[in-house]
Amino acid sequence: MTAIAHPPETLEGWYVLHQIHRLSRRHVVEAGAETLDGWLARAREAVAEQSRGVEGWSAVVGLIGSRAQVMVMHFRPTLDALGEAERKLAALPLFDAVEPAYSFLSVTEAGLYHLTAELAREAAGRGGAVGDEAYRAAVAARSQAERESAHVRRRLYPAIPPDMPYVCFYPMTKRRDAGQNWYTLTLDERSRLMHTHGLTGRRYAGRVVQVISGAIGLDAWEWGVTLFAKDPLDFKKLVTDMRFDEVSAKYAEFGEFFVGRLV
Repeated sequence: MTAIAHPPETLEGWYVLHQIHRLSRRHVVEAGAETLDGWLARAREAVAEQSRGVEGWSAVVGLIGSRAQVMVMHFRPTLDALGEAERKLAALPLFDAVEPAYSFLSVTEAGLYHLTAELAREAAGRGGAVGDEAYRAAVAARSQAERESAHVRRRLYPAIPPDMPYVCFYPMTKRRDAGQNWYTLTLDERSRLMHTHGLTGRRYAGRVVQVISGAIGLDAWEWGVTLFAKDPLDFKKLVTDMRFDEVSAKYAEFGEFFVGRLV
């Protein structure tokens, strides 16, 4: 049971807050000439001003075809810094014109499935166990090497991709149903499935930039996925392809999708 239940090691980077807002009809009417485009432009200026001189970034997305009109994304190095960004925007008179519709709190994450499975096998081979001193030392050394790689740093501390103005955000969870429980699979099996899943995503390199953030213990959903693309049709193609992967077909539950364009 210990081997089955053993979680993968993870690396964490910036804290992330997605705030979904609905524009208040009453405030729009009172503003008169104020249009959604004008409000979004002013919101972008306000967000940029509030973000100046801090580590991380914030951005405004005008949502299309959604139950809300605005998504604000904050990326910050600490949870306290994220809270400060949230409070600063909430205090601006401009944001009196919106009502909260949804929010999602998470932290950028790199799951080390393959590395964890490898170290678990090594521990068993030497007669040790996952979590013993030798295992912890190996995890610390290998995790540090992973964290210093350019690929992992881009995942943990992502920048806004140039020339990719379209954004898609959705939460997801792994199933825990009888017969389809992700958390009762062996670590080796989860590692295999996630490797195959990753190969699908790599086919969209240069077309879609994906930011994965973990939310276990922070939100009801377990992960957040934020996608950037030049062509919004690539969202449909990528998500469709990934749903045919075994890991998604058997073990993934998806939440609401929010799609729009960076202001």
